Amino acid sequence: MKLFPYAHATHPQWRMAAALVLAQLRAQMALPTYAHAPGLALLYITDHYAAQAQDILAHLSAELPEVTDWAGTVGVGIAANNVEYFDEPALAVMLCDLSPDQYRVFSGVAPLPASGSEPGGFVAHTALLHADPGANDLAELIAEVAERTQSGHVFGGLVGSRSASVQFAASSAGNLSGQGAAGGVLSGGLSGVAFGPDVALVSRVTQGAQPVDREREITAVDGNLVLALDGEPALDVLLRELGVSLAQPQQAMERLRRTLVGLTLPQHRLADGEGAQRRHVRGQFGPEVMVRHIIGLDPARKGVAIAEHPPLGAHLAFCERHVKAARADLVRVCSEIREELEPETLSLSATTGDASDTEAPAARQIMGAVYVSCSGRGGLHFGAPSAELQIVRRALGDVPLVGFFAGGEIAHQQLYGYTGVLTVFTTPAA
Repeated sequence: MKLFPYAHATHPQWRMAAALVLAQLRAQMALPTYAHAPGLALLYITDHYAAQAQDILAHLSAELPEVTDWAGTVGVGIAANNVEYFDEPALAVMLCDLSPDQYRVFSGVAPLPASGSEPGGFVAHTALLHADPGANDLAELIAEVAERTQSGHVFGGLVGSRSASVQFAASSAGNLSGQGAAGGVLSGGLSGVAFGPDVALVSRVTQGAQPVDREREITAVDGNLVLALDGEPALDVLLRELGVSLAQPQQAMERLRRTLVGLTLPQHRLADGEGAQRRHVRGQFGPEVMVRHIIGLDPARKGVAIAEHPPLGAHLAFCERHVKAARADLVRVCSEIREELEPETLSLSATTGDASDTEAPAARQIMGAVYVSCSGRGGLHFGAPSAELQIVRRALGDVPLVGFFAGGEIAHQQLYGYTGVLTVFTTPAA
C-alpha cells in the first residue's frame, strides 16, 4: 500500500475545479511514494455543485479510467489536509490504494449481502457510511449495515446540503437486477464503502464538549422531558450546578444557551463503565456519550427537555461546548491515534535485560484519512478559518485527507451531533 493521491480545489465553475483536482492527482500518481493506479475514489463536493453532481462524476470517471469504484456525498463544506472549504463551490477527491477484494461500494441499488459476505469472496469488516438525514428509520438502517460487518464498527456522516441531497455510489460489482441504469448519483437512503479485514483502520470521535458536573442516573422521564436525576428534580439539579436562578432570567438564559447534556445509554455504560468513568474524571467524554441540546425547561414539573428520548437508567451529565473544549478534545483524539500507530519500538528486554520478553508492536504509517465534522463546527467555531483542519495536520502530519461537513455524524453505530469523526488508513511503517 502506498500513499493515497488526493486533491482539492475551489472555483465558481465546476469544470475548472475538476481540472485543478485532476492535475494535482496526476502529479501525485507520478511520484514513487504515491499509488499510481488506485481503483477506489472518495469524492466530496459542496452543495454549490450539488445540481451538477452527475456531470462531475461522469467527467472525473472519464478522466480517471483506472478508478472503477466511486463513493462520496455533498456537504455545506468539505475538508482536506490543512484546509476547509465552507460555503463556497469546491470539491475534493482521494484515491484509495486498496486491493479490489478488500472493499465494496454499496447502496440501495447495490446492497451488501445480509451476511456481510459474498460466497467465496468479499467479507465486510468495517464500513464508511453516507446517509440521507430524511431517510425513514435511519438509526435502524445504520444498525443493519453495522450488523453486516464483522466488527460492527461503522463511521461516516449524514448528507449536509441546502439544495440536492446526493450521494455518489458507483460499484464495479454491479447493481441489482433492473437497476443497471443507475448512474452512480443517488438520493435518499444510505450508501458507502465496506472494507475487508485486511484494511487496517483507526477511528476516533471528538465530541468537543466538557462536562460541568458529575454524571447522574435518569430516574424519571416522560418522552424527551427528563424529570429526575438520582431521584432529585432535574431542573433543580441543572440550576444548582450552573449557579443560576430563574428569578434572573437573562443571566440564566445566557448560561443555558451554552449548556448541553451528555447521555450514556445503559447498554453502552455496561460495555465501557470503567473507561467512561476515567475519561469523565479528566473532563472528557468518550464515544459512548451522545451530546444533545437542551430545548426547553418545564418549571411546573421541574423537568428539562432535551433533543432525545432517553430511557430510564440512562446517565446524564450537563456539559458545555466552546472553542477551548473543542480544540482540546480534537488534539486528544489525534494524540490517541498517533500513540496507537507509534508504540514503543524498544523491547522490554532492552530495559530489563530479560531476553525472553517480546518486541513491542511495529509502528504503522498513515496512508490516508477521512474526517467527517459537523456543519455546526465549520467556519469560525475553532476560532479562525480552517483552524479545525490545521489542528489535525499539526497532530497527524502532512497526510492525505478528505472529508465533509455533515448534518450529523456516524460512529460506533450511533448518530452524533456537533462532533468530528477522524479515521485513518494505515500500513506497517517501512
